[in-house]
This record gives sequence, C-alpha cells and structure tokens, in this order.
Amino acid sequence: MGEQHKYRANEKMSDLICDNYSLLMVMSRFGLSLGFGDKTVKDVCEAQGVDYRTFLAVANFISEGQYTYGEAAEEEGFSLPSLMDYLKQAHSYFLDFNLPAIRRKLIEAIDCSERNDVSFLILRYFDEYAKEVRRHMEYENEAVFTYVEQLLEGHLSATYDIATFASKHNQIGDKLRELKNIIIKYYPERGNNHLLNSVLFDLFNCEQDLVSHCLVEDHMFVPAVAQLERRLKDEQ
Repeated sequence: MGEQHKYRANEKMSDLICDNYSLLMVMSRFGLSLGFGDKTVKDVCEAQGVDYRTFLAVANFISEGQYTYGEAAEEEGFSLPSLMDYLKQAHSYFLDFNLPAIRRKLIEAIDCSERNDVSFLILRYFDEYAKEVRRHMEYENEAVFTYVEQLLEGHLSATYDIATFASKHNQIGDKLRELKNIIIKYYPERGNNHLLNSVLFDLFNCEQDLVSHCLVEDHMFVPAVAQLERRLKDEQ
C-alpha cells in the first residue's frame, strides 16, 4: 500500500480487501457480505444499505492509524448512527463469536486432564479477561449508545455527557498481556504444540483488533457525539 494512499468510493471493494485483509472485519461489522464481483466500494455499500462514507472513514482510519475528526468529518461526512451500528456489531463479534471461539480452542490446546496448575491459571486469566471485556462493552451498549440514541432524537441529558464516558474509557489489554506471558513463559513444553501456538496467534490478533476498536471509539465516535452535544446546546 502506498504511503499516503487513501481508499476512495470509486475503487473496487475487492482491491481494498486484497490490499489490507483486516478490512474484512470492517466489512462484516457493517453487515456487508462477500460476492460483490468488481463493484466499487460505493456500489457495494449502496446495494447493501450501508453508508459508504462511514465505511470509508473507518477503513481509512484502521489502515492509516491516524485521524483528525474536524477536517475528515467535513470531507467524508460520516454518519453517527451508521458508526454506532458498526460499533454494536463489533461488540457482538467479540462477545458472541471471537472470545467464545478462543476459549474453546484454548481448552483444546492446554492439558486440563491432569492436575496442571498452569492450565487452570491460563483458563482463569482468560475468563477474567473475557468478563472484563463483557463489562466494558455491555456498559457501552446499555448506557452510552442509549444516551447517543436520545441525543440523535434531540434530547440532551442534564446528568451525563460523552466527556464522562471518554474520561473513563480505559484500554482493556492488561489482563490479556498477562495471559500471553503465562502461556509463553510458563506453559510446560510438550513437543510442538501447534494448537497452543495457534491460540496465541488468535490472542495477539484479538488484542490488536480491540486496540483499534477502542481507537475508533476515541477518535471518531466520541468527537462526533461531542459535536452533536454542542449543536443541541446551541440550539437550546
């Protein structure tokens, strides 16, 4: 991918995916399905009822890793409801699919049949981590998204604002780092454990995915909500 290349609406969706396969995740969280032939990003999104500007804003942010809300919002004009749908789908992916799948693989990879303290420790750390992610995301689903839905209907809250959420929006990676360290440093060697290496690979991927998910919330979602709050305050 070129240094400054920004994905555009008239590029083929298949070129984006081949250029950066992590955009498959972005696609599926917007509810876009495969099989789009040579259609452009705009055509694929419009055919499947997705706001193409929001898709591009997220795809470019995840690929470039930098985002300034002010200018980009003017230029790309992403839709806050569409971004919120994307974040909800991402939560559902982590809680209902990704973490349970990793747990199943973990149980298969570690030896829980004999009294193995490291195995139980690994499982306990994973469960604590999954619980932390669930708490974090369910709070967003129930409190934050509900608040923003009311804002979108024009109702300001006297007791809550997005700055309150932003100040408490912590990264959820510490437990996961500890878990990876236990596996890498202390799991007893039993020949070549392809399964365990594969789980580790999934954990590294999951961590990276969660970091980029939180960055989308911090750099795109929070400023867009703050701007909506200011607009409503001015109107009132």
